[in-house]
Amino acid sequence: MIRPRPGTRDRRAMLLEAVRHGSGGIAELAEEFGVSESTIRRDLASLAGAGHVVRTYGGALDTGPEHGNREQDPQRAAKDAIAREAAALVQEGEVVLLDAGPTTGRLARHLAHREGLTVVTNGVTAIRELAGFPGIDLIVLGGRLRHPGEAILGESVPAQLRHISPDRVFLGADGLVAGRGLCCPSLEQSVVKHAMLHAGGEAYVLADHSRLGQAPFPYWTPLDREFRLITDHAALDIQFAPFAESGGVLLAGEPEPTGARDSRAGSREFRGQRSSRSEIVGGAAHDG
Repeated sequence: MIRPRPGTRDRRAMLLEAVRHGSGGIAELAEEFGVSESTIRRDLASLAGAGHVVRTYGGALDTGPEHGNREQDPQRAAKDAIAREAAALVQEGEVVLLDAGPTTGRLARHLAHREGLTVVTNGVTAIRELAGFPGIDLIVLGGRLRHPGEAILGESVPAQLRHISPDRVFLGADGLVAGRGLCCPSLEQSVVKHAMLHAGGEAYVLADHSRLGQAPFPYWTPLDREFRLITDHAALDIQFAPFAESGGVLLAGEPEPTGARDSRAGSREFRGQRSSRSEIVGGAAHDG
Protein backbone atom coordinates (compact mmCIF):
# COMPACT_ATOMS: atom_id res chain seq x y z
CA MET A 1 0.00 0.00 0.00
CA ILE A 2 1.35 3.42 -0.99
CA ARG A 3 0.93 6.01 1.75
CA PRO A 4 -0.08 9.64 1.09
CA ARG A 5 2.96 11.89 0.94
CA PRO A 6 3.60 13.43 4.37
CA GLY A 7 6.03 16.23 5.23
CA THR A 8 9.69 15.41 5.85
CA ARG A 9 9.41 15.21 9.64
CA ASP A 10 6.25 13.11 9.56
CA ARG A 11 7.69 10.88 6.85
CA ARG A 12 10.81 10.18 8.91
CA ALA A 13 8.71 9.29 11.95
CA MET A 14 6.63 6.93 9.80
CA LEU A 15 9.80 5.58 8.20
CA LEU A 16 11.26 4.76 11.63
CA GLU A 17 8.06 2.94 12.53
CA ALA A 18 8.24 0.96 9.28
CA VAL A 19 11.86 -0.06 9.97
CA ARG A 20 10.88 -1.16 13.49
CA HIS A 21 8.23 -3.39 12.01
CA GLY A 22 10.68 -5.09 9.69
CA SER A 23 10.72 -2.98 6.53
CA GLY A 24 14.36 -2.15 5.93
CA GLY A 25 15.09 -2.24 2.19
CA ILE A 26 15.53 1.08 0.42
CA ALA A 27 13.62 0.06 -2.69
CA GLU A 28 10.78 -1.35 -0.59
CA LEU A 29 10.56 1.80 1.54
CA ALA A 30 10.71 4.12 -1.47
CA GLU A 31 7.77 2.33 -3.04
CA GLU A 32 5.83 2.27 0.23
CA PHE A 33 6.23 6.01 0.82
CA GLY A 34 5.98 7.09 -2.81
CA VAL A 35 9.33 8.88 -2.87
CA SER A 36 12.67 8.33 -4.58
CA GLU A 37 15.32 5.99 -3.25
CA SER A 38 17.67 8.95 -2.77
CA THR A 39 15.07 10.58 -0.49
CA ILE A 40 14.84 7.38 1.57
CA ARG A 41 18.64 7.29 1.82
CA ARG A 42 18.69 10.87 3.14
CA ASP A 43 15.95 10.07 5.63
CA LEU A 44 17.76 6.96 6.85
CA ALA A 45 20.99 8.93 7.17
CA SER A 46 19.15 11.45 9.34
CA LEU A 47 17.67 8.70 11.52
CA ALA A 48 21.07 7.03 11.80
CA GLY A 49 22.64 10.32 12.85
CA ALA A 50 20.08 10.57 15.65
CA GLY A 51 20.88 7.01 16.77
CA HIS A 52 17.48 5.55 15.86
CA VAL A 53 18.71 3.13 13.18
CA VAL A 54 21.93 1.58 11.94
CA ARG A 55 22.57 1.87 8.22
CA THR A 56 23.23 -1.35 6.36
CA TYR A 57 24.00 -2.04 2.75
CA GLY A 58 20.69 -1.47 1.01
CA GLY A 59 18.66 -0.46 4.05
CA ALA A 60 18.64 -0.06 7.83
CA LEU A 61 18.12 -1.90 11.11
CA ASP A 62 16.30 -0.56 14.14
CA THR A 63 18.39 0.24 17.23
CA GLY A 64 15.51 1.41 19.39
CA PRO A 65 14.39 0.09 22.77
CA GLU A 66 12.78 -2.96 21.18
CA HIS A 67 16.29 -4.31 20.58
CA GLY A 68 17.76 -4.63 24.07
CA ASN A 69 15.37 -2.29 25.95
CA ARG A 70 18.19 0.22 26.41
CA GLU A 71 15.89 2.95 27.70
CA GLN A 72 14.49 0.68 30.43
CA ASP A 73 17.87 -0.70 31.55
CA PRO A 74 18.64 0.70 35.03
CA GLN A 75 22.37 0.07 34.44
CA ARG A 76 22.42 1.84 31.07
CA ALA A 77 24.78 4.63 32.17
CA ALA A 78 27.18 2.17 33.80
CA LYS A 79 27.23 -0.05 30.72
CA ASP A 80 27.85 2.93 28.44
CA ALA A 81 30.77 4.06 30.63
CA ILE A 82 32.25 0.55 30.60
CA ALA A 83 31.86 0.34 26.82
CA ARG A 84 33.65 3.68 26.33
CA GLU A 85 36.46 2.54 28.61
CA ALA A 86 36.85 -0.68 26.63
CA ALA A 87 36.78 1.13 23.27
CA ALA A 88 39.61 3.40 24.41
CA LEU A 89 41.85 0.34 24.75
CA VAL A 90 41.44 -0.70 21.12
CA GLN A 91 44.20 0.44 18.77
CA GLU A 92 44.13 1.04 15.02
CA GLY A 93 44.64 -2.11 12.99
CA GLU A 94 43.76 -4.53 15.78
CA VAL A 95 41.62 -7.64 15.55
CA VAL A 96 38.99 -7.57 18.29
CA LEU A 97 36.73 -10.41 19.44
CA LEU A 98 33.37 -9.39 20.95
CA ASP A 99 31.15 -11.69 22.94
CA ALA A 100 27.36 -11.41 22.61
CA GLY A 101 25.51 -9.19 25.08
CA PRO A 102 24.26 -5.66 25.73
CA THR A 103 27.51 -4.18 27.06
CA THR A 104 29.64 -5.62 24.26
CA GLY A 105 26.94 -4.33 21.90
CA ARG A 106 27.51 -0.86 23.28
CA LEU A 107 31.25 -1.37 22.81
CA ALA A 108 30.57 -2.20 19.15
CA ARG A 109 28.70 1.10 18.80
CA HIS A 110 31.75 2.99 20.09
CA LEU A 111 33.96 1.18 17.57
CA ALA A 112 31.66 1.60 14.57
CA HIS A 113 33.16 4.84 13.26
CA ARG A 114 36.76 3.71 13.65
CA GLU A 115 38.97 2.82 10.70
CA GLY A 116 41.18 -0.20 10.09
CA LEU A 117 39.66 -2.53 12.69
CA THR A 118 38.65 -6.16 12.33
CA VAL A 119 35.82 -7.16 14.64
CA VAL A 120 34.90 -10.82 15.12
CA THR A 121 31.65 -11.48 16.97
CA ASN A 122 28.84 -13.91 17.67
CA GLY A 123 26.55 -11.14 18.95
CA VAL A 124 23.58 -9.96 16.91
CA THR A 125 23.57 -6.63 18.76
CA ALA A 126 27.20 -6.02 17.79
CA ILE A 127 26.49 -7.06 14.21
CA ARG A 128 23.58 -4.62 14.07
CA GLU A 129 25.76 -1.79 15.41
CA LEU A 130 28.65 -2.43 12.98
CA ALA A 131 26.77 -3.34 9.80
CA GLY A 132 27.36 -0.93 6.96
CA PHE A 133 30.48 0.78 8.34
CA PRO A 134 33.22 0.36 5.71
CA GLY A 135 36.05 1.05 8.15
CA ILE A 136 35.22 -2.13 10.06
CA ASP A 137 36.07 -5.56 8.67
CA LEU A 138 33.22 -7.47 10.32
CA ILE A 139 33.56 -11.25 10.71
CA VAL A 140 30.45 -13.05 11.96
CA LEU A 141 30.87 -16.39 13.70
CA GLY A 142 28.36 -18.84 12.29
CA GLY A 143 26.08 -21.12 14.24
CA ARG A 144 22.59 -21.24 15.74
CA LEU A 145 20.86 -18.09 16.97
CA ARG A 146 19.81 -18.28 20.61
CA HIS A 147 16.99 -16.12 21.97
CA PRO A 148 16.49 -13.90 23.87
CA GLY A 149 20.19 -13.11 24.24
CA GLU A 150 20.74 -12.85 20.47
CA ALA A 151 23.93 -14.91 20.63
CA ILE A 152 25.14 -17.17 17.84
CA LEU A 153 26.16 -20.44 19.48
CA GLY A 154 26.94 -24.05 18.65
CA GLU A 155 29.89 -26.37 18.10
CA SER A 156 30.92 -24.47 14.98
CA VAL A 157 31.79 -21.31 16.94
CA PRO A 158 34.69 -22.77 19.01
CA ALA A 159 35.87 -24.56 15.88
CA GLN A 160 36.07 -21.26 14.00
CA LEU A 161 37.84 -19.58 16.91
CA ARG A 162 40.74 -22.03 16.53
CA HIS A 163 41.58 -20.23 13.28
CA ILE A 164 41.51 -16.68 14.74
CA SER A 165 44.04 -14.92 16.96
CA PRO A 166 42.52 -11.58 18.05
CA ASP A 167 44.54 -8.92 19.83
CA ARG A 168 41.82 -8.39 22.43
CA VAL A 169 38.80 -10.33 23.66
CA PHE A 170 35.87 -8.62 25.38
CA LEU A 171 33.44 -10.87 27.26
CA GLY A 172 30.08 -9.92 28.70
CA ALA A 173 28.70 -11.27 31.97
CA ASP A 174 25.29 -12.31 33.26
CA GLY A 175 27.00 -13.00 36.57
CA LEU A 176 30.59 -12.99 37.79
CA VAL A 177 31.79 -14.83 40.90
CA ALA A 178 35.39 -14.74 42.13
CA GLY A 179 36.98 -18.17 42.06
CA ARG A 180 34.18 -19.59 39.90
CA GLY A 181 34.04 -17.46 36.76
CA LEU A 182 31.29 -16.26 34.45
CA CYS A 183 27.76 -17.51 35.10
CA CYS A 184 25.99 -18.51 31.88
CA PRO A 185 22.38 -19.36 30.94
CA SER A 186 23.36 -22.44 28.91
CA LEU A 187 26.11 -25.02 28.69
CA GLU A 188 26.88 -24.19 25.06
CA GLN A 189 27.27 -20.51 25.91
CA SER A 190 29.72 -21.35 28.69
CA VAL A 191 31.77 -23.40 26.22
CA VAL A 192 31.79 -20.59 23.63
CA LYS A 193 32.83 -18.00 26.22
CA HIS A 194 35.69 -20.22 27.40
CA ALA A 195 36.94 -20.63 23.83
CA MET A 196 36.77 -16.85 23.38
CA LEU A 197 38.63 -16.25 26.64
CA HIS A 198 41.60 -18.27 25.42
CA ALA A 199 41.54 -17.07 21.80
CA GLY A 200 43.13 -13.66 22.20
CA GLY A 201 46.25 -11.90 23.34
CA GLU A 202 44.51 -9.89 26.07
CA ALA A 203 41.20 -10.70 27.75
CA TYR A 204 38.68 -8.38 29.39
CA VAL A 205 35.40 -8.99 31.19
CA LEU A 206 32.83 -6.19 30.94
CA ALA A 207 30.50 -6.28 33.95
CA ASP A 208 28.62 -3.49 35.71
CA HIS A 209 28.40 -3.59 39.50
CA SER A 210 25.01 -5.37 39.47
CA ARG A 211 26.67 -8.47 37.93
CA LEU A 212 29.46 -8.89 40.49
CA GLY A 213 28.96 -11.73 42.92
CA GLN A 214 25.79 -12.85 41.13
CA ALA A 215 25.05 -16.41 39.96
CA PRO A 216 21.62 -16.49 38.31
CA PHE A 217 22.34 -19.58 36.16
CA PRO A 218 23.84 -23.06 36.72
CA TYR A 219 26.52 -23.07 33.98
CA TRP A 220 30.03 -21.62 34.28
CA THR A 221 32.96 -20.37 32.23
CA PRO A 222 36.13 -20.69 34.36
CA LEU A 223 38.30 -17.57 34.17
CA ASP A 224 41.48 -19.64 34.12
CA ARG A 225 43.80 -17.12 32.49
CA GLU A 226 44.88 -13.56 33.21
CA PHE A 227 42.17 -11.02 32.45
CA ARG A 228 41.11 -7.51 33.36
CA LEU A 229 37.71 -6.68 34.77
CA ILE A 230 36.19 -3.43 33.50
CA THR A 231 33.42 -2.30 35.83
CA ASP A 232 31.87 0.97 37.03
CA HIS A 233 32.63 3.13 40.04
CA ALA A 234 29.45 2.00 41.78
CA ALA A 235 31.13 -1.36 42.40
CA LEU A 236 32.30 -1.58 46.01
CA ASP A 237 35.92 -2.44 46.77
CA ILE A 238 34.82 -5.64 48.44
CA GLN A 239 33.09 -6.69 45.19
CA PHE A 240 35.97 -6.20 42.78
CA ALA A 241 38.91 -6.84 45.13
CA PRO A 242 39.10 -10.61 44.38
CA PHE A 243 39.51 -9.89 40.66
CA ALA A 244 42.52 -7.57 41.00
CA GLU A 245 44.96 -10.48 41.20
CA SER A 246 43.86 -11.78 37.77
CA GLY A 247 45.35 -8.79 35.95
CA GLY A 248 43.63 -5.73 37.34
CA VAL A 249 40.33 -3.91 37.66
CA LEU A 250 39.68 -0.95 35.42
CA LEU A 251 37.02 1.40 36.79
CA ALA A 252 34.96 3.28 34.20
CA GLY A 253 32.96 6.45 34.55
CA GLU A 254 33.12 9.21 37.11
CA PRO A 255 35.73 8.82 39.87
CA GLU A 256 34.70 8.38 43.47
CA PRO A 257 34.48 11.42 45.79
CA THR A 258 37.88 12.50 47.09
CA GLY A 259 37.03 11.72 50.71
CA ALA A 260 35.96 8.19 49.91
CA ARG A 261 39.16 7.56 47.96
CA ASP A 262 41.39 9.10 50.62
CA SER A 263 39.80 6.94 53.32
CA ARG A 264 41.45 3.86 51.83
CA ALA A 265 44.63 5.48 50.54
CA GLY A 266 46.84 3.35 52.77
CA SER A 267 45.38 0.02 51.69
CA ARG A 268 47.90 -2.38 50.16
CA GLU A 269 45.25 -4.20 48.18
CA PHE A 270 44.25 -1.22 46.03
CA ARG A 271 47.44 0.18 44.57
CA GLY A 272 46.72 1.57 41.12
CA GLN A 273 47.47 4.22 38.56
CA ARG A 274 44.90 6.96 38.16
CA SER A 275 44.09 8.95 35.04
CA SER A 276 41.39 11.49 34.24
CA ARG A 277 39.49 8.72 32.47
CA SER A 278 39.76 5.73 34.76
CA GLU A 279 41.45 3.98 37.63
CA ILE A 280 43.32 0.71 37.35
CA VAL A 281 43.33 -1.31 40.56
CA GLY A 282 45.83 -4.13 40.92
CA GLY A 283 47.89 -5.58 38.11
CA ALA A 284 49.82 -3.43 35.66
CA ALA A 285 48.43 -0.29 34.11
CA HIS A 286 47.68 -0.65 30.43
CA ASP A 287 48.67 2.25 28.21
CA GLY A 288 46.28 1.30 25.39
